[in-house]
Amino acid sequence: MTRTWLGIDAGTSVVKAALFDDGGEALAVAGRPLELVHAADDGVEQDLDAIVTAIAEVTREVAAGNTPHVVAITGQGDGCWVTDEAGRAVRPALSWLDGRASGILGRWNAEGVTERIFRVNGTTVFPGAPGPLLAWLDEHEPDVLDRATTAGACKDAVFTRLTGERATDPSDSSLPFGDGTGTGYSDDALGAMGLAHRRDLLAPITLPVPQGPLSAAGAELLGLPAGTPISSGPFDFPACARGGGVREVGDALLIVGTTLGCMVHVDELATGGDPAGFSVATGEPGRWLRAMPAMVGTASMDWMLQTLGLGVEAIDAALGVSPPGAGGVEVLPYLATSGERAPFVDPHASGQVTGVRLTTTRDDLLRAMCEGLAYAARHCFDAAGGASRIVAAGGGTRSRPWLQVFADVLGVPLELARTPEVGARGAVLCAAAARGEDLDAETWTAPEDVVEPDPARQAFYTDGYARYLDHVQAARPFWATRRASAAVAR
Repeated sequence: MTRTWLGIDAGTSVVKAALFDDGGEALAVAGRPLELVHAADDGVEQDLDAIVTAIAEVTREVAAGNTPHVVAITGQGDGCWVTDEAGRAVRPALSWLDGRASGILGRWNAEGVTERIFRVNGTTVFPGAPGPLLAWLDEHEPDVLDRATTAGACKDAVFTRLTGERATDPSDSSLPFGDGTGTGYSDDALGAMGLAHRRDLLAPITLPVPQGPLSAAGAELLGLPAGTPISSGPFDFPACARGGGVREVGDALLIVGTTLGCMVHVDELATGGDPAGFSVATGEPGRWLRAMPAMVGTASMDWMLQTLGLGVEAIDAALGVSPPGAGGVEVLPYLATSGERAPFVDPHASGQVTGVRLTTTRDDLLRAMCEGLAYAARHCFDAAGGASRIVAAGGGTRSRPWLQVFADVLGVPLELARTPEVGARGAVLCAAAARGEDLDAETWTAPEDVVEPDPARQAFYTDGYARYLDHVQAARPFWATRRASAAVAR
């Protein structure tokens, strides 16, 4: 009987599961939506129990009548998931979208803390990163932390719930508490953040990924036999890189999702120059994923569509009507309430739409958002050192015309990652490798298609990108003014 492999991806807005055969063919796929709860002062929270329930539902759906050889879990990165020894939430999780730690981050920026962290592990912090959020809890809810066993990642909380084991992998442990090796935590980074006294809340690091047997309680929850092997990690961004076939130095991943994920495989830890982006440990010596996960992405496009009263199908139609350059309309797509984290960190970054006239159409506005997000991706890849090969994934890649815009702006062929569920696919590949059961990675990650850049539009967008960078620089003084105004208001 053919073995099956179950990959689970606990994302921000949806939990998905995919059951694969040995050749990487998806036999069944299921998903369940998740809710984000908006709290006061730009707070954004999630219910861990709701995520575990969704995982149980999708597992029972896709694995009905079939016991997977391995269950591999990945999930959203960043945020702060505060749990007890059984992996149960002590309080609702603080999402990576949470902006309540902006004030703490402002102090850290002024005091040089953020730069000090970057010099240790090549990682910048933003309001929704684990460091600022843990510091916010330490400042505002210390009793919660006193009752907790772990302040960690989503996937690791799920792993503890299913196995009873407490562990994390190199990818999550390296951001932002890591020592730059992927195998340990940094006393210097923790001390700089004023969190040395909370070190015991960081889970032990297991290389290459945590593995354990499904507990009796976990078996009852998932409807699988106790003892079924479970693995945890890496988190969704590097899992997608693995699932998309990013293997060699210079290979890169573009995720057109809720966030715009840009990641390049490198062989040197980047701790010099202006602090920007993350350096994600792979667990392999001398290998990192240089990540620029912008806060902008399809969430910015969703806002534009909702504001214009349009559905997602309007994107392709607009790109067929509005010409390159969108009739002079240009967009800075920084719409997240917590500002931006890559390729620069500014909690007060905000969006702009310029060049609007009485002749501007809704099609122009949609094209301008498509182009603005493509420029943001190029900005991220430039900051990460460039890429010789780019694999594209995420919901936004379903629009072939929009993907063509990305290819034209980036000037590199875009290989469409094999679907479905690139992150879950990557989690399975990591789990198999950790068990010494390497699957045929080239088959599992063979691209479904390639989108070539158009030379004429590529030249046009090179000029447009230069204008985009000028707009970013021109906007920064206005963001600083907004920062000062916010301080006065408080």
